[in-house]
Amino acid sequence: MSLVPTPIGNLEDVTLRALRVLREADMIACEDTRTSSVFLRRYGISAPLVSFHLHNEKERLPQLLQALREGKNVAVISDAGTPGISDPGFLLLQAALEEGLEADALPGPSALLPALLLSGLPPHPFFFYGFPPEKPGVRKALFASLADAPWTLVFYVSPHKAERQVSEMREIFGDRRAALVREISKVYQEAIRGTLSDILSRLALGVKGEMVLLVAGRLEDPEDEDWRLFADELLAQGMRGRTVVEEVMAHCCASRNSVKDYVMKR
Repeated sequence: MSLVPTPIGNLEDVTLRALRVLREADMIACEDTRTSSVFLRRYGISAPLVSFHLHNEKERLPQLLQALREGKNVAVISDAGTPGISDPGFLLLQAALEEGLEADALPGPSALLPALLLSGLPPHPFFFYGFPPEKPGVRKALFASLADAPWTLVFYVSPHKAERQVSEMREIFGDRRAALVREISKVYQEAIRGTLSDILSRLALGVKGEMVLLVAGRLEDPEDEDWRLFADELLAQGMRGRTVVEEVMAHCCASRNSVKDYVMKR
């Protein structure tokens, strides 16, 4: 089996390898046969389609596993992007690997990395969650657990839930820098940058389409000397500067540039 990424907007955003794998497939498992047919017809791909979405994933699993056991080439695609991340596919991949069946995941289109770069926020390190939990209590607990994280936070959000969720983030995180990147690789692609309050103001006017929300990590407190003390201890032990920087970044909340500048001056 192969997890095959498909375009998230512009139908030209597909690899030659992906097209070859789809043409060689004995069957293609897809979320919506109507949506996938538009893309497949564009490239003359006529393999039989089998619906495989969040509501029938567990029920369809035995059929697809049996096809793999029989040696058939099964390709899995989502409506757009890379299957198995926030779309169906991972259960089949996991089951196939557990049985020792051949499995592969092709590189290709995904909304995650373009949104991260277009946000203007630091691209590394970052934390990707996917869609926030549906239950308010669980969702707020998640946001609270990330409040002190120094990494750029990345979420997929739905248009009709975004305003409420961004409001919760502002309440928990404070009014941090943020970006809402929508309709990536489509005609109306847009990157809305500013603070969480700016994002809320824009959402109040109505925003549609596929969205990725990115929020800056917690900024270093200028009065917080903990990481400097930690760096001093490591340097006193004879640790090399580069290693000290990595250790501080792994254990403390501080910007990499601040740490590097501090260590170089010691």
